[in-house]
Amino acid sequence: MKKILPMMIALSILASGCGHKATTKASDTTQETIIQGVDTTPSIANFHYVVEQFADLEIMRYRVMGLENLSLKQQELLYDLSQAAICGRDILYDQNGAENLVIRTLLENIYTSEQVDKTSEAFKALTVYLKRVWFSNGIHHHYSGDKFVPQFSKEYFVAQVKALPQDQLPLKENQTLDDLLSEVLPEIFDPSIDPIRTNQDASVDVIKHSGVNYYDKNVTQQEAEDFYATMKANHKDDAQPISYGLNSRLVKEDGVVKEEVYKVGGLYSSAIMQIVAWLKKAEQVAETTHQKNSIADLISWYETGDLKAYNDYCIKWVQDTSTIDFVNGFTENYGDPLGMKGAWESLVNFKNEEATHRSATVSQNAQWFEDNSPTDKRFKKEEVKGVTAKVITAAMLGGDCYPATPIGINLPNANWIRAQYGSKSVSIDNLTEAYAESAKGNGFYEEFVIDQPTITMLELYKKQMDDLHTDLHECLGHGSGKLLPGVDPDALKTFGSTIEEARADIFGLYFVADKKMQELGLVPNDSAFHAMYYAYFMNGLMTQLTRVEPGKNVQEAHMRNRQLITRWILERSAKDHAVEMVQKEGKTYVKINDYLKIRQRCGELLAELQRITSQGDYPAAKRLVETYAIQVDPALHQEVLSRNAGLKIKSFKGFVNPRYVASYNAEGQFTALSLDYTEGYAEQQLRYSHQFGFLSQVK
Repeated sequence: MKKILPMMIALSILASGCGHKATTKASDTTQETIIQGVDTTPSIANFHYVVEQFADLEIMRYRVMGLENLSLKQQELLYDLSQAAICGRDILYDQNGAENLVIRTLLENIYTSEQVDKTSEAFKALTVYLKRVWFSNGIHHHYSGDKFVPQFSKEYFVAQVKALPQDQLPLKENQTLDDLLSEVLPEIFDPSIDPIRTNQDASVDVIKHSGVNYYDKNVTQQEAEDFYATMKANHKDDAQPISYGLNSRLVKEDGVVKEEVYKVGGLYSSAIMQIVAWLKKAEQVAETTHQKNSIADLISWYETGDLKAYNDYCIKWVQDTSTIDFVNGFTENYGDPLGMKGAWESLVNFKNEEATHRSATVSQNAQWFEDNSPTDKRFKKEEVKGVTAKVITAAMLGGDCYPATPIGINLPNANWIRAQYGSKSVSIDNLTEAYAESAKGNGFYEEFVIDQPTITMLELYKKQMDDLHTDLHECLGHGSGKLLPGVDPDALKTFGSTIEEARADIFGLYFVADKKMQELGLVPNDSAFHAMYYAYFMNGLMTQLTRVEPGKNVQEAHMRNRQLITRWILERSAKDHAVEMVQKEGKTYVKINDYLKIRQRCGELLAELQRITSQGDYPAAKRLVETYAIQVDPALHQEVLSRNAGLKIKSFKGFVNPRYVASYNAEGQFTALSLDYTEGYAEQQLRYSHQFGFLSQVK
């Protein structure tokens, strides 16, 4: 998506199986009666947001407000889409690493074995490891990309695997147990094997040094770049640009590089067939003919793998204004070291009519923001088309949106579609509510904010300013500007994601302080934006380091973007001290002395980031990212970690989904949808593996 992730969680504010296995018919009154929840949304005061904590993670629930206000047909559509949202779960595991599904299956079967001693320290360590694998959809950290270090021994793991019954071993045809172990043991226990999921170090072959499974290990970075450069050159005269490589894996056979396409009958076929089956159900109950045609194009893409069908789907989707909406497909390319291949993800949602006013106001003034951007006129859009924005209620998270999920989305990613047809931007209100409610009273402000007046300012305005910044980032930031003719959208290569997120973030930072915000009724006074600036700089310069392991550098694109912006501006404030790092009672704090000067520098950086993007200036992108975005001050890092440790705040948060229960009458007609919030984290993950493990060899 161009996605926006929670800045620093402490500062931020279930589906049944495919088929109708867990649904209710008129004649069924057994298990479903037990699991069926209430149709009304629990109040904030009565809702238990936190499910459990482990490692650096907190698992939460989110409220689905307003389900009871949807029509019966809309509820049926939401249910069908929610099932499709989980059917692709295994795909992301395999994309994140070739051995992930096998490792997950072995861990789950050990975890559920009646023979294992569940009181031992080794089993407890294996349990934490498995829960981390579930959260990250693989053996690498979902945010940093570093491979997990197991706190149980290789010998213990081997003994437990050998104790499993033969039918619980994910053996390939003619594969022995020893062969299986020889594949998975290095992946788990050897720190030199695939140490990072996505390597963005421009000094190495990023394909060879990444753990992701988008490329065969015998394909080099140069071969991949040449393959797609040739493909683009051969199709340079096509009427529509194509997102080459988005839905495929690159392999080399007999010395020839070629694609394995994700489609029915191709790679991931068994999972894609299930997604398609639920999409066909959804197609029949679509809200409008336009939405029905959009779903039909998505089905066509899944069935054929044709990226022109994907373009057709994106064009129709961006113009669809139905209440029920969804993302489903190979979308974001953050996980690909070359920034081309899409991770599978899904998000089902419906419009929050009451909360949409703010984002709609922003999008309706898109042309004003474009015209008044401090960027060079050559890089501005003469006419901003079709920017639509809304606040949504998330109803089901899947793939790369689960358990960790963005709080804002802007799609489609193709620049030419955005230019000609517009983009769709959303802020996810019920997820930001969950973040905010679960973080209350955790002591974070008291530890890291410089003084009480600043804390008071944050408590008054930060949530409001965060929401506005998200709207500006998603609605306008990603959709602003244009590429010059002939510039390759992939010209920035490994630095593209960081530059793009920085461009959208700095756009929001610049305009959140504009007088226009007050004219539009979105900001209450001249100084409310100070809360956004202080929180952003504290996070970018300091507190996001709680997400980085000691001795490591910053890897994740959103974190790199925030450090790039704040360090760039800090360096340019060395003389006038508009923003500075100060010592107070032996602790480091961010101090802002001139908010308007910072705003001026945000404009300067926005102009440069847009120039780099519009011109495809790879050397300049490389220089910016490598100078400001990656390196960590080890002394400051250790201080931040020590101070945060005393608060016992988890650095990352994610969600369990509510469990939806569909009811059908004797004729098979949909009659009701209810939900249940009581399912635990492990219970949900195990159920998903059993009911939706379409690529796993053993369930």
